[in-house]
Amino acid sequence: MGFSLAFIKGLFSFLILLLLVVAVLFVDFVYKTFSVRQRDVRTDAVVVLAGGKGRIEEGVRLYREGKGERLFLIGVDPSVRKSDLFTEKSGERGGEGVFLEKVSRNTLENAIMARQMLLQYNVRSIILLTSRYHMKRSLLLFRQVFPKDVAIYPYPVTVNPSKDGWWSHGGSVRLLFSEFYKYCLFRFIFLFSPGELRG
Repeated sequence: MGFSLAFIKGLFSFLILLLLVVAVLFVDFVYKTFSVRQRDVRTDAVVVLAGGKGRIEEGVRLYREGKGERLFLIGVDPSVRKSDLFTEKSGERGGEGVFLEKVSRNTLENAIMARQMLLQYNVRSIILLTSRYHMKRSLLLFRQVFPKDVAIYPYPVTVNPSKDGWWSHGGSVRLLFSEFYKYCLFRFIFLFSPGELRG
């Protein structure tokens, strides 16, 4: 009886400690997610991970402003045409440098297919554009998949720029925790197989 009680107490203490560790890591993840800043740089390419509000529009804007020599829209629906996403405008930069990738369906596939496309054009620096909540996991995967000498500049897009009170919305917390879980899972995998995806 004494052994069982001690075991239960020990297990309870372990679970409490585990929850505290997860809570601290989650808070750190959220802080760093909101700390990433957009940088005003010029690169070989702007890489947009399609699928979130405002991503493609912002990527097109950066391309028109010359922030990237090329624009790669990754993970686009197969039925979408370039003209649906990029409208030619007189006196502005044309779409000859805009490329669509329509095969990938998740962030890891996004990174792998983007690498294949970008290496064809000898791209050595990119702006990686995705939603803010998605940025840390995307950056982790792209840095694992891309050659080490390719510079990656994160460019998070926030549809609603206000960060106040996000914790009061259950959907926001669930979304962030889902990203946190996936991020930790990939970090754990890469801990035992660093650089394997660069091959």
